[in-house]
Amino acid sequence: MDQIQTIVNNAITWCVSAGWNIIGAIIIYIVGRYLIGIVKKLTRNLLEKRKVEASVKTFLLSFINITLTILLVIAIAARLGVETTSFAALLASAGVAIGMAMSGNLNNLAGGLIILLLKPFKVGDFVEAQGQFGTVKAIQIFHTIITGTDNKEVYIPNGVLSSGSIINYSINPIRRMEWTVGVEYGEDFERVETVLMRIFSEEPRILKDPAPYVILKEMADSKVNIYVRGWVKNEDYYMIFEMNRRIYTVFNKEGIRFAFPQLTVHQG
Repeated sequence: MDQIQTIVNNAITWCVSAGWNIIGAIIIYIVGRYLIGIVKKLTRNLLEKRKVEASVKTFLLSFINITLTILLVIAIAARLGVETTSFAALLASAGVAIGMAMSGNLNNLAGGLIILLLKPFKVGDFVEAQGQFGTVKAIQIFHTIITGTDNKEVYIPNGVLSSGSIINYSINPIRRMEWTVGVEYGEDFERVETVLMRIFSEEPRILKDPAPYVILKEMADSKVNIYVRGWVKNEDYYMIFEMNRRIYTVFNKEGIRFAFPQLTVHQG
């Protein structure tokens, strides 16, 4: 009976101790998350006050969040009775395995630093990368978030992004638009050129310098391809669709005939 009483007493003592440890761990978690939120808020305000680029801001906030979360996990483990020295020794002994498992993430971390240093793009730029088109929403510690034209968010690893081809459509203030207009053989090129130049001169968003121009690009199988170039500000680029409609409408009014594929068959 004495042995049973001793076992019961030890079990009760352990349960009380474990209960306090669990309660302490919960308190550490709640307080820790609250403090992490405060640190992130203060850091965000400081970066905004110093007018730090949005690219650097999102990267630093992501890094701070991950670092503080790891420290919080270690603090909770220590409160639950896990020896921090043993914990550190375990991490050290598993360092090779962890390094191999996280080699991709380390590559992404290095890629994120390269992006911030070389600045091939920044938050808010419209880019094409890894087969994706969209506006850069955030540059995080491991990934860059791009919002596509269909409003889908794409997460691209920084490693492949920093080492791959990137087209930045926002880096220069103006962009060139191009049209290829196919007209029938027999149409007067000078007349077509005059009509096109009139259409472009009447559009205030088409820049006068560099000036738009029209050339006869090629004489294809069933049409004459006329090539038109004009320059606009970045924010006006999508007026290209309006110009397509205007060219179509004006050509019909002027009686300029668009070409279409046709085949002449001679029967002997």
